[in-house]
Amino acid sequence: MSLLLIRHGQTQGNLEGRYIGCHTDESLCAAGREALKKAAFPPVLTVVCSPMKRCLETADILYPGRPRQIVSDFRECDFGAFEGKNYAELNGRADYQAWIDSGGALPFPGGESQAEFSRRTLRAFEALLPDLWETDAAIIAHGGTVMAIMEAYALPRRGYFEYQASNGSGFILRRDGAWERL
Repeated sequence: MSLLLIRHGQTQGNLEGRYIGCHTDESLCAAGREALKKAAFPPVLTVVCSPMKRCLETADILYPGRPRQIVSDFRECDFGAFEGKNYAELNGRADYQAWIDSGGALPFPGGESQAEFSRRTLRAFEALLPDLWETDAAIIAHGGTVMAIMEAYALPRRGYFEYQASNGSGFILRRDGAWERL
């Protein structure tokens, strides 16, 4: 059996290069909806989603009428003080430069670190794992959620940021760790 890890479709915040995390519950933008309608994803029996609107709307477009399981801990990272801001708005801030210089390892000011976020995501994922491997399933979540799962389970091992997926794309992950891009 295989597991699809799909990043939600595009939002206005994504278009503007903003840090849109677990506190901004925005919908897909028109371009994001249209791109998803043109996409072709393998059929699945099980759909698991982050509770955020952008993920639920993506699931509605890709797998209409399919029941879904909502997993709260599949929410995107808490970007803290950077939430809703883009590079231009953060450029020149000492806390942003420190975060950049850390390679993303420092916690976001007032938010989560990548390590904390990954632990939260993987706890939720591992609780579902026995059931997910029993059927073809899709997880529709956020870029960070996808990266955390891929970093932990895909083979050969690669770093977190090497599993970036654009909006409305992702990976097929197999039980043995083999994977391919969607």
